[in-house]
Amino acid sequence: MGEVLAGRYELVDPIGRGGVGEVWRVWDRVRGRYAAAKVLKQSHAHTLLLRFVREQALRIDHPHVLAPISWGADDDRVLFTMDVVRGGSVAHLIGDYGPLPARFCCALLDQLLDALTAVHAEGVVHRDIKPANLLLEATGTGPPHLRLSDFGCAMRKGEPRLTETNYVMGTPGYFAPEQMAGEEPDFPADLFAVGLVALYLLTGRKPDADALVGRFLSEGLSSVPPAPDEVPAALWDVLARLLAPDPVLRFRSAAEARTALAAAVPLLPPPAAGEEPVEVFDQVGPLPPGFGPEGPERPVRPAGHERPVGPAPVGPYGPLGAPPRPVPPPMPPTPPQPSALPYAALPTGPGHRPPRSWRPRPPSRSTAVAVLVLALLCLAVGVWALSAA
Repeated sequence: MGEVLAGRYELVDPIGRGGVGEVWRVWDRVRGRYAAAKVLKQSHAHTLLLRFVREQALRIDHPHVLAPISWGADDDRVLFTMDVVRGGSVAHLIGDYGPLPARFCCALLDQLLDALTAVHAEGVVHRDIKPANLLLEATGTGPPHLRLSDFGCAMRKGEPRLTETNYVMGTPGYFAPEQMAGEEPDFPADLFAVGLVALYLLTGRKPDADALVGRFLSEGLSSVPPAPDEVPAALWDVLARLLAPDPVLRFRSAAEARTALAAAVPLLPPPAAGEEPVEVFDQVGPLPPGFGPEGPERPVRPAGHERPVGPAPVGPYGPLGAPPRPVPPPMPPTPPQPSALPYAALPTGPGHRPPRSWRPRPPSRSTAVAVLVLALLCLAVGVWALSAA
């Protein structure tokens, strides 16, 4: 059995590492299901701990957003749980297949923009859009299902920043130009990162943001530079607007970018003949020994120690046990006895002197002597009186 945190989450096995902590597969005893838990030691730097607390407080219910479900703390560790996403990340997918087909890329981008629409509606700027944070469900060769994850760098607009003003949060290579200039994070910065991710999906190479910005500036902001060889022209019109160096020239929202992307998909060339389908397979792995699909398995008794199966043995008293003890007959009621003392009904307690007995007490020895002396004295007086007469 694994270690149990907060009396509820049983650690099963490590399945990854997030931006601010390890990711474990855990068994949630309260919900009765497996979950992914991000675990952080409370002894880590206070800034990381504050980001961890801010991330676990995020609650966005959306099919393409991987948001925290519950959280707990135990001794020097804190954790929060989320759904287990078994298909790995987009970075794993590109590592397996290289450049992805244009229509498959558009399906992923549409889901990413759908997730950002919900995130931005909550006033949250993600600030770390990159392929490693785009997780995939294990759908096989079916349509992909993307989940936007890792909100460790995210912040709500208007919240105080946890870093210095000139410090840029996120992953190098996916920063918008205004982020590099130290401006306040805003939604257009996430859209710029979406454009860089799209290039990565279509080309299989990490894009050079600085070179792209220089290319746009040299061609002029009013015109769109020619598309790279791997990017269809219809799709490049959408990406070029996402990658505009000036945030004012980008799409006003993720929903607007998603509408433009939907309009560009019918203009894409048909799939090539014999094109290999992209398969998203399970990358989490099987459960370790001691754990099954329904949770931790009970230990099996060794051979020779099994509990006997069958009817219980019959003892000397029969199958129902010893016979019941005979119940003694009820005792006849005792007639009430009159009280020996007439004062029995008087109250007793503090302040109440117990009554004296009415029965005469036997005379003491000194009293008897006094009575005898008095009788002898009376007899002497009577004899004296008779002699005097």
